[in-house]
Amino acid sequence: MDGLLLVDKQPDCTSHDVVQQVRRLIRQRKVGHCGTLDPGATGLLVATVGRATRLTRFLIRAPKVYAGEIRFGIATDTYDAAGEVVGGGPTDGLTADAIGAGMTALEGRQQQAAPPFSAKKLKGVKYYELARRGETPPEASKEVEVFEFRPTGELAGDRLPFRLACTSGTYVRTLAHDLGQRLDCGAHLATLRRLQVGPFSVEDALTLEGLAERMEAGDPAGPGWVPFDEIPLPFEEVAADQQQERRIRHGQSVLVRTVGGEEGDWVKLVNRRHQLIAVGTVIERIGQGSVGVVQPRIVFS
Repeated sequence: MDGLLLVDKQPDCTSHDVVQQVRRLIRQRKVGHCGTLDPGATGLLVATVGRATRLTRFLIRAPKVYAGEIRFGIATDTYDAAGEVVGGGPTDGLTADAIGAGMTALEGRQQQAAPPFSAKKLKGVKYYELARRGETPPEASKEVEVFEFRPTGELAGDRLPFRLACTSGTYVRTLAHDLGQRLDCGAHLATLRRLQVGPFSVEDALTLEGLAERMEAGDPAGPGWVPFDEIPLPFEEVAADQQQERRIRHGQSVLVRTVGGEEGDWVKLVNRRHQLIAVGTVIERIGQGSVGVVQPRIVFS
């Protein structure tokens, strides 16, 4: 099996646990995933299988869409419901306008720091391991972009449902925590479900139980399976003729008459049967037209 498996992760297990279960169920060791979900979170986990594991670095950057609940009035050390209470404040004065304005203020490009309890590593040691030892992890931030952060319902008591669309690597827990600080009452992420990863939707995903049933029935295919040659990559596709295919399979550069982008851009190389044969980069543009030279970087047998 080579391709992508869309898994609907259930709560109380890690993303690594899911990968281990997928390996066992499909009887294949070469399995990875495109973006971690916290143990308490549910939703779409895109698992890479076989040759598709070599495409992980391209797929992991896809934007994400989430739904969940924020609980106001209580701040925790992990920024979610799994942590210990470290602060908070009254929520009596919260209004829909104030919450909406606070969420809008958190949209756009920004430098975001990782939560103290996270899987981010410092010299091979995860932040949550440092935090549990009583050590303070260093403040390290990175640029993320929040495309949409809005309520999807009314404030019910101290809880608010929301929808979030953001770049890969955005910590949803941190957004909930920052919103609580802006509103001066404290907040944490109560629940989280990932709905989309790039073009893939949780509606097409299988639970591990569903995957087990399909494997037992000898029918692993379905909307939760994306065959290797049909994996959408976030860059241009170029079709190679028979002679070019031979060169590409030997790692040799090819002259392409029609290729967009600039030097250094990635290109998906397929043959006339629309089989994915390689991923390469544009190493030279020739003239002012669309002619360019492409060097294969990852070649598939």
